[in-house]
Amino acid sequence: MFRSFVTSGWIKVCGIRDVATAEAAAAAGASAVGLNFFAKSSRSVTPADAARIVSALSATSTQAIGLFVNHSRDEIESITAQAGLTAIQLHGDETPAFVNELQQRHPDGAILKAFRIAESLQPVAEFLAECKRLNVRLAGCLLDARVDGSFGGTGAVAPWELIARDYDRANWPPLILAGGLIPENVAAAIKSVRPMGVDTASGVESSPGVKETKLLVRFVAEARRAFAQLSR
Repeated sequence: MFRSFVTSGWIKVCGIRDVATAEAAAAAGASAVGLNFFAKSSRSVTPADAARIVSALSATSTQAIGLFVNHSRDEIESITAQAGLTAIQLHGDETPAFVNELQQRHPDGAILKAFRIAESLQPVAEFLAECKRLNVRLAGCLLDARVDGSFGGTGAVAPWELIARDYDRANWPPLILAGGLIPENVAAAIKSVRPMGVDTASGVESSPGVKETKLLVRFVAEARRAFAQLSR
């Protein structure tokens, strides 16, 4: 059966490219790592390398999630099979109908959908209304900052106040906050927005595509501390 794995306090480190960094994220306590298959990204990974990361994480509680940007259904299915993935994140311009096709073919898989936010959550509302009509069940919605010409990972901060005010937590999938999150601001973001989870990529890097273990560990620790304070 379909299940959502995003629960309160969920922390994802996206753009992992090698086993050592994936293991460091797991040791730090990350809930998930993101494996980016968008070829134009500095964080892209091959299916073979992804398979090695998935294998290395199999003995941990950290889940690997494949990130796709406007890939075809066949490409997604081929890559997920090669890498051994059971969860994916759609970060492009995919439609509810496209998500529905994937879900019908892979009912046991979990799907996150990313949205790039600027001045309104209306596009999110419209997308989710159509998902409801099609009986599409998303594992979570990731809200990132909109930067023209980019599909994410820019370091731009998402509009926290807008998201906190307008995200319909009662009727929409679990909220995952992304966009410019770093060790220094993730606690404030969690306190302000109260998401179910957070996601970072550039925020724990020493250079584009290169994760810095010390930053990664600090990010996870700060996020966990902030989530714990919310539950008090």
